[in-house]
Amino acid sequence: MNVSKDGTAPRAVVVTGGGTGIGQATARAFAEHADHVLVVGRTERTLVETADGYPTIRPLTADITAPGQVRHIVDTAVREFGRIDVLVNNASAATPAPLGTIEQPAALADIEVNLLAPILLTQAAIPALAATGGTVVNISSAGSLGRRAWPNFSIYGATKVGLDFLTRTWAVELAPQGIRVVGIAPGVVETGMGVRSGATQEEYARFLEWMKTVTPLGRVGAPAEIAWWVRQLTAPEAGFATGTVLAVDGGASVV
Repeated sequence: MNVSKDGTAPRAVVVTGGGTGIGQATARAFAEHADHVLVVGRTERTLVETADGYPTIRPLTADITAPGQVRHIVDTAVREFGRIDVLVNNASAATPAPLGTIEQPAALADIEVNLLAPILLTQAAIPALAATGGTVVNISSAGSLGRRAWPNFSIYGATKVGLDFLTRTWAVELAPQGIRVVGIAPGVVETGMGVRSGATQEEYARFLEWMKTVTPLGRVGAPAEIAWWVRQLTAPEAGFATGTVLAVDGGASVV
């Protein structure tokens, strides 16, 4: 059996939305410690880029909202690795729109990716996670914490509030099976998501510069910083943590 850098046996990890940003960094962070990673996303090209140079990453092109795909993802991970130790629900979609201009197809698509898919994928993975005493990590957002408003992103924010509620509830429901459930709420991280959500490069650059002025640490985050916390919360040493959502946002949510 191979041994990871920290002397432990390699784990089997599933990461959704793994072709870019936080998902890509998370997949690589686990692979750098010799863990086996099934990286899932809709775009084969970006998944191949994630796996490039990381022999323990296995790309799987799949739409997590399509019928039967969550079962396919779980079955593939178990077939390829024999187990699932960590499930990272990272895939996310955002269609900015103020109330009054929200269109139903876009709203439903965001809800399916951000909320329904994690529900169904986690549910499908329960037997495999119970067999290993595994951990579920839900990637939320610091923008939806507490009593904060988020104009133009009501659907996206509502799905992340819902995901945080699921984290707390699943932690209680799944504890008897030895499964931990934790969440990470990143602040603004330079992933390019703004451009993928419809902003121009110039608009996105201005937004990032503005965020630096309202973040106590004076900067935005990097995907690798969030990936580091994902690994920490799934480590054996974190075994007493469950039901918590950790904000990693440079202090932006407390000012």
